[in-house]
Amino acid sequence: MARHQPGTGVREARAREARAREARASVAPLTVVPQATLPPPALDLTVVVPYYNPGPVLRATVDRAVEVLRETGISFEVVTVSDGSTDGSDASLEGLDPDVVVQVVLPHAGKGKAVRAGLARGRGHYLGFIDGDGDVPPELLAEFVRLVQKAHPDVVLGSKRHPDSEVVYPVARRMYSWGYQQLVRVLFHLDVRDTQAGIKLVRRDVLAEVLPLMVEEGYAFDLEMLVIARRLGHRDLVEAPVRIGRRFTSTVSRRVVFAMLRDTFAIWRRLRFADAYGAARAD
Repeated sequence: MARHQPGTGVREARAREARAREARASVAPLTVVPQATLPPPALDLTVVVPYYNPGPVLRATVDRAVEVLRETGISFEVVTVSDGSTDGSDASLEGLDPDVVVQVVLPHAGKGKAVRAGLARGRGHYLGFIDGDGDVPPELLAEFVRLVQKAHPDVVLGSKRHPDSEVVYPVARRMYSWGYQQLVRVLFHLDVRDTQAGIKLVRRDVLAEVLPLMVEEGYAFDLEMLVIARRLGHRDLVEAPVRIGRRFTSTVSRRVVFAMLRDTFAIWRRLRFADAYGAARAD
C-alpha cells in the first residue's frame, strides 16, 4: 500500500518548526553572559593609550604615564594602540622598554576598536585607558590608582562635570557636552554626569563580562561600556575629577555630531529591542 505523503504546506510548516527549534537551541540563555578570554592576570594595572595622528605629544604622554605609574609603586603595563596613524607617531615610540610598553598597530577603524584591542590583551587586575593626544594629563592616573586601591569600584571614570574638575572648555563645546549628557540620561538613566572623558579604569571581572558584548568602534565606545556594565549589575561607577588645560577648538563638525547621535541611538535600540546586551540583573 502506498504511504500517504504530507502536502507541500504541511512539509513547509514542519521544516519551519524544525529550523526554529535549531535556532532556539543554538542561542545561549540571556542570563548566561559570555566571558572575554583575557590573558591571565599578572599585574596590578593595564593602561591602554589609543591614538590617531597625535603628533609629537604622543611620546611625551606615554613617557609621563610610565613615570607617574612607577611612582605609585604598582606593577603595570602600558599598551599603545595606533588607530591607523599616518603622521609618524608610531616611530616616536621606538626605544621604550618592551617589558613596560607594548605597541599595537591597527588599520584605521575608530577609537573604540583600538581601545578594545588593547584591553583584550591586558594583564592587569584593573584595565583602562587614557587618550594619547595629551588632552587628559597622565598625572591623573595616580589619583585613579588611589581610588582603586581604596574602594575597589567596578569602574572609575573621569568626569568633566565633576565639581572639582578644572576644564578649559569653549562655550560651544560645553553646550554640546551638556546637551549630549541630558540625552544620555533620558535614554539610559545612567547616574553619571559625563560618559565621554578620555580616562577610565575598569575592574577585570567587570571587563571580562562587558567586553564580549560590545560592538561600538567609534567614540560611543565609552557609553556602551557603561551601559552594559550597569545592565549586568555593575553599578559602582565612581566619577573622579579631571584637569584639562588645553583649549579645544570652538567648533564641532556636523559629521562627528551625527556619528555620535547615530551610535548613541544604535546602543539604545540594542538595549531596548534587540536583547543584545543580555538580561538585566538586579543590584
